[in-house]
Parts: sequence; structure tokens; C-alpha cells
Amino acid sequence: MWRTPLGGMGLGGFAATDRYVIVPDRDPLDTNDVFRCLDAAGGKPVWELSYPAAGKLDYGNSPRATPLVHGDRVYTLGAMGDLHCVSLADGRVLWKTNLLKQFGAKLPTWGMCSSPLIVDGKLIVNPGAPAASVVALDAETGELVWKAPGGPAAYASFIAGRFAGVDQVVGFDSLTAFALDPQTGRRLWTLAPKHKGDFHVPTPISLGDRLLLTSENNGTRIYGFAESGAIKPAPIARHDDLAPDTSTPVVASGRVFGCWNGLYCLDAASLEQIWVDDDEVYEQYTGLIASADRVLAIATRGELLLYGAAATEKRLLGRLRIAPADVDLVAHPAVSRHHLFIRIGREAACVALESR
Repeated sequence: MWRTPLGGMGLGGFAATDRYVIVPDRDPLDTNDVFRCLDAAGGKPVWELSYPAAGKLDYGNSPRATPLVHGDRVYTLGAMGDLHCVSLADGRVLWKTNLLKQFGAKLPTWGMCSSPLIVDGKLIVNPGAPAASVVALDAETGELVWKAPGGPAAYASFIAGRFAGVDQVVGFDSLTAFALDPQTGRRLWTLAPKHKGDFHVPTPISLGDRLLLTSENNGTRIYGFAESGAIKPAPIARHDDLAPDTSTPVVASGRVFGCWNGLYCLDAASLEQIWVDDDEVYEQYTGLIASADRVLAIATRGELLLYGAAATEKRLLGRLRIAPADVDLVAHPAVSRHHLFIRIGREAACVALESR
């Protein structure tokens, strides 16, 4: 539908509404973070947020975290820890901070990656400082509400869920999974994986009153909860072959879909394998987006693959190449009103998801 040039290569996911697309980017000299707001209908620039963000990271210095659009505001987090709250309409900065400087944290090896989360008016972010591993900021003002001690920051985003009747914010630090009370920051439980060495990149997934975790050294597991809201340390189910180091699975039609050298379809209750697509297009990473009955896979080699989620065997509904095979699709896209907004190299693009 349209293409818009960007300043450089990038890893951060897009965020989209019916009117706007928020694109994490860097300037051509690779000295500034640049968050661009584009018109969803035609891709024309609406506003941009640019600020110095010096550093040197593997895989480039671009922002990693997907921006959060909440009401009339956008929350952006750069790889070097710069957090901004801006007006969605015009990009005006409402408040800002640097998480590493404010809380005395160390920059993770691959930068700040966890996307901000809002729970009950509180912005949840993870500086990774000993006394402030996770913090809640007032979403309106940026003022500190609470801070929770813990380990260095991991790379997965946090989720909010209700498990065994207890509201919880669930995520990772560099060594463990854990949950916090969203109102106070009090730690509710901690879960150390059986095998050490996970980078903790894939985001946890809520399965009703159960929790799905996945990682490269411990595979995919489902956990239950005690009446107190604490996690039970022994998994209910597991699947060792689905062991992604970066790709977060999705859930649709009672199935879990995940990528690790193939696209796996697993039963969401038992993690029994229903089918696997070992097409060569699937490597270590694939972006996945789910609706109630379909799964869209965004393969790094430049193709979109659409699957029926409820079928008892692999059902490929459509396949579309949108980029050359040597242009990796790694930034997570966004969907709004039957349009897919995606980074293709040094361009932002809009792809129609239905026939015209």
C-alpha cells in the first residue's frame, strides 16, 4: 500500500492505531534514537521524537522495545534506557527519564528490550538495578510509585494476569521468572529454571489460570498455581523441542504456535504436538500474530505465511513474499484494520491483509 524511508536498520516492533503508526528508528549517523509517527493511511510523517543515545551494542543501537500506545499517549523506551511519554497527536514530550541513570542500573548486553506495560495507571518497566529491578511509575507524571528489588534486567516483556484469583505482574530477570503485586511491588513468587543459561527473551503467556514459559535451554512449559497465587514449581506439561531463544509463541483455537527451526503447533492444555511445519523458511526466529482462528507467521526470509489455527493438520491458507530473501524481517509488525505495518530493511511498509 505504501513505503516510507527510515533512517537506518532497526529491531524494535511497530505500534499502530487506526490513524497512526509508531516506528522505532535511528538517525543515519547512528547517534540518535528516532521514534517516528506516520500516518497509517499513506505513510506520511506526522511527527518524530529524536534525542542523543550514544552506545555500542551487538546487532546495532536501535531501540528494541515496542512502543506502548495508551489513550492519547505513547510510551517509548530506547536501548540505552531513555524512557519518554509523549502526546500521540503531536509528539510533544510530557515527561522523560533515563532508567539506568535514575535507578543506578547497568545496561544489559543487548540493551533495554522489555516493552513498557500499563497496569491500573502505573507504567511497569525493569531498570534491573539491585534495589529497583522493576519499578512502577505514575503513567501520567512519571513519578515513582514503587520499586521492587531483584536481579539484572532480562529481555522479555512483562505481562499482567490473574492467577488463582491473584492479580500479578509476571516477567523475568536475568536468572529467574517471578511475579509482583501490581499495587505494591511485593514479590509473590520466584521460579528458577531447571537448566541455567537462558537469555529470557520470549515473553510469558497467560493461559487462563495457567502460565506458559519458553526458553532455549528449558523448552516450553505450562505451570499451575496454588490457592495462594504462588506458582507450583513442577510444570503441568512440557515440550522440549520447542525451545526458542528469541521468538515468543502465540495462542489460538486452543493451540500454542511457536517457532524454533520449524513452526510448531501444540495442544494448549497438554503441549502434545499436533503438527510441525519444517519449511526451510523457518529458522531460529519468526514473528507470530494470532487472531481467534488464524496465525500469521512473519518469516525472517521475507515471507508471510497464514495458517488455519483450528485444523488437526497443517493448513496453509496463503503465502506472500514481501521482501527479498536477503532482507531479514526481524522487527515485530503491527496490525490495524486489515493492514500490516512492518519494517522492511530501511523502510516502513503497509501491506493489505485482504483482497481488494
